[in-house]
Amino acid sequence: MNVFPKKIMLLGSGELGKEVAIAAKRLGCYVIACDRYNDAPAMQISDQFVVVNMNNASELKEVIYKCNPDIIIPEIEALAVDVLKEIEQKITVIPNARATAITMNRDKIRDLAANELNIRTAKFSYAMNQSELDLHAEAIGYPLLIKPVMSSSGKGQSLVNNKNDLVQAWDLAIEKSRGKSNKIILEEFIDFDLEITLLTIRQFNGKTLFCAPIGHEQKNGDYQCSWQPATLTESVLDKAQKIAKCVTDNLGGVGLFGVEFFIKGEEVIFSELSPRPHDTGLVTLISQNLNEFELHLRAVLGIPIPEIVCHEASASRVILASQKTSNIAFTGLEDALSQSNTGVFIFGKPSSTEGRRMGVAVAKAETIDEAKIKADKAAQSVQFINE
Repeated sequence: MNVFPKKIMLLGSGELGKEVAIAAKRLGCYVIACDRYNDAPAMQISDQFVVVNMNNASELKEVIYKCNPDIIIPEIEALAVDVLKEIEQKITVIPNARATAITMNRDKIRDLAANELNIRTAKFSYAMNQSELDLHAEAIGYPLLIKPVMSSSGKGQSLVNNKNDLVQAWDLAIEKSRGKSNKIILEEFIDFDLEITLLTIRQFNGKTLFCAPIGHEQKNGDYQCSWQPATLTESVLDKAQKIAKCVTDNLGGVGLFGVEFFIKGEEVIFSELSPRPHDTGLVTLISQNLNEFELHLRAVLGIPIPEIVCHEASASRVILASQKTSNIAFTGLEDALSQSNTGVFIFGKPSSTEGRRMGVAVAKAETIDEAKIKADKAAQSVQFINE
């Protein structure tokens, strides 16, 4: 018999971690929120919080042993993963240390998918210096994408149309890379019809489950809006589910994975994977009977998931800061929430920079287009100001 409450440690306490913490608290769990800075979103609603450099192995290990959680849930990529490998002999790591290590670097997850599992991906190569970059770019052909092997939210990503842009793209990728790596990935640019996230749930003692596919749009590699359900043919959805199951079965463990694909005609092309709730899945805060964070916690805690229902056409739109400030204030909630079936979630970040994601608006309607219009209007109504 599963005995509660469980003590859960979040490694990373941003907006996604905050929603995981809320889902955990609703199930009566004790939550410890960790991040590199004070007053991170999940810290604001947790039982305990710790400011720690999670890239520092000794610091991270000390905090884990001191807090002694039952379960560790990584919420970001920048972690001392070797510590998790050691720790999981005694404490459950979600989904597991190996999956966390593979997915924190684009090269490892891409090599696994393309070379070990023979899954269709964009053509890709790696470069460690400018001369290698020039050589591989010519081999792949233009246009192409250049990214750090380790970063988050599209940071350091460039679309390169000719060789004259390679130096600038290299500098940006190295500048925005997390960790100390000077390795970048070059990727074929695919003129896709649709980009989707397939939320995939691995359970302890149950079959792998899937949410309805989520369509999304990105700008500079960062999510801007998403909608559910995305329209796919039955054969395309079947292909995507089989690929998602193949990759997540190899990674193992339990919990929710965000698996990203490019769709071009009937072709399904694997893009990336996150072993945790996905930013594009914020739309599930309004679209489903169980949102992605609740699904993640149920899988993590071994609680049954009898049914996942996508209620109706739904959409999300990010709310961005227009300026840098450490005195967070915002206006426009009255207008944003004047529409029916619309919600606004303010993340509670303690400071902003221009373009930083500060919240999300979600809406549902009879059609995806109507839901998008409502979400866009709500997001535009909320303005972050310097008080």
